[in-house]
Amino acid sequence: MSPALIQSFALADIVPTRWKNGGGNTREIAVWPPGAGMDDFVWRLSVADIESDGPFSAFPGIDRQIVLLDGAGVTLCADDGSFSHRLAGVGEPFAFSGDTSLQATLLDGATRDFNVMTRRGHCRARVEA
Repeated sequence: MSPALIQSFALADIVPTRWKNGGGNTREIAVWPPGAGMDDFVWRLSVADIESDGPFSAFPGIDRQIVLLDGAGVTLCADDGSFSHRLAGVGEPFAFSGDTSLQATLLDGATRDFNVMTRRGHCRARVEA
């Protein structure tokens, strides 16, 4: 990768955006195209702090991947019953469809998670640790 394409950042310098439900916040690391919003991004990288149990927003047409960075973990249960996943291993990615809304239940306190979101039919991503 060209050094011109690498940009350093400090997560603490990125202003967090509070979730509508008040259960956490997100720091957007990068988005394409630049300046895109939640309805028109092609891909998005972020770090989220989940502070309390509650719903995850559905993102129709979006493929999502989440990786636990810090904390005991969280159980993600699809509202439609299609899956229940315990995300408890730091660095272990979990992929799921953003079409389904979820409920998040913290295992033992707040977590910090890395998130990759891609618009289906436009691009794909694979998170490996």
